[in-house]
Amino acid sequence: MNTLLISKSDIKKLITFKEVVEICDETFQGFGEGTTINPPKVNLNLGDSGPYPPYNASMNAMPAYIGWQDIAGLKWAGGFGGGRVKMGLPFINALILLCDPDLGNFLAALDGTYITNMRTGGQTAAALKYLFKNRKGIKLGLYGAGVQGYTQTMAISQVFDIEELRVYDIVRSAAEKFKNDMAQHIKGNIIICDKPEEAADCEVVVSVTLAKDGFIKNEWIKPGTVYFAMGSYQECDYETILNADKIIVDHVDQCLHRGALKELADQGRITRENIYCTIGDLAVGRNSVDNLKNERIICIPIGTGAMDVAVAGIVYKKAVSLSMGTEFSFDM
Repeated sequence: MNTLLISKSDIKKLITFKEVVEICDETFQGFGEGTTINPPKVNLNLGDSGPYPPYNASMNAMPAYIGWQDIAGLKWAGGFGGGRVKMGLPFINALILLCDPDLGNFLAALDGTYITNMRTGGQTAAALKYLFKNRKGIKLGLYGAGVQGYTQTMAISQVFDIEELRVYDIVRSAAEKFKNDMAQHIKGNIIICDKPEEAADCEVVVSVTLAKDGFIKNEWIKPGTVYFAMGSYQECDYETILNADKIIVDHVDQCLHRGALKELADQGRITRENIYCTIGDLAVGRNSVDNLKNERIICIPIGTGAMDVAVAGIVYKKAVSLSMGTEFSFDM
C-alpha cells in the first residue's frame, strides 16, 4: 500500500482555522471520554537544557490514537535554537506519520510545522469555549508576536469577537508588524504595550514566548483572568502558579514535566493533587468553572500529539477525496 506525502502548501489548501478549532474540540471530548489515547511525549534533549549535544535544541516523539477517527499516528517535532535560527528558519520543525491501527500500514507523511502552529491556537480557542460559555466578546492580552501569536489570535477569533487585543513583544517592531497584519481580522482595537504588565489587563492572557526567566508576575494576573501559559519553559513566576485558584491542563503527566509547572513539580511544590481538572474533563462536563469573575485560572495546554494526529487525519481524508498529495511506495 502506498503512503501519501502531503506538503505544507497542500495542507494550507485543505484545512481552515475554524475546522482546526472544531477538531481540537472533538479531540478534547475524546480525552474526557477515554477514546483519545495519548501517552506522554518522549523528549530527546539536544542541548536545550545542557551543554551536550551543543545544538540548543530538543525533539519530541508524540504518539496518539484518535477514537473518533479510528486513526493512529505520531508527530516527531523539535525546536532548534542553534543553526536553524541563524539561517533565519522557523524555530519549530515537525513531521507527522499516520498509521492504520488495524493493518499497521503507513497511510501518510505530512509536514507537521504548519499543523503544529494551527492546532496550538486551536486548542486554546477550544478550551476558552468551555470557560467563557455564552460569551461573544473577550479582551485578549498576548505576549509574543511571532508565529504562535498569529495562530493563537486567528484561532480565538473563530470563536469570539476580540473586542480589544493588547500585545507585548520584547522586539517592538515585531509587535508593530503583528498589529498591521492582524488589523483586518480583529474587530476591536489592537494596542501595542510599552510595558509587559499592560498586556495582562485583560480577561484572557496568552503567553507564547521562549522566555525562561518568569517575567510574567503574580500581581499582574487579576481575579477574573484566565492565563494560558503556552511556552515550553518558565514564562511566569512561581507565585502566579502557586496563587492560582484553579490549574487546568490538557495532559497531567506531560504538564508536570515540561512548561510552566515543571520546575515547581521537580521541587515537589506542585503535584497531581494541585491540578483542578483537564480540558477533557471540561469538554464532557465532568468539571466546570462557575466562579470565573472572582478566580484566577491558569490553563496549560502544553500540547499533545493527539491534536496533531487528529488534524492530520482530517487533512489526509480530504487529500484522498480530492486526489491531492503524492503517492510513494517504501517497498520500491
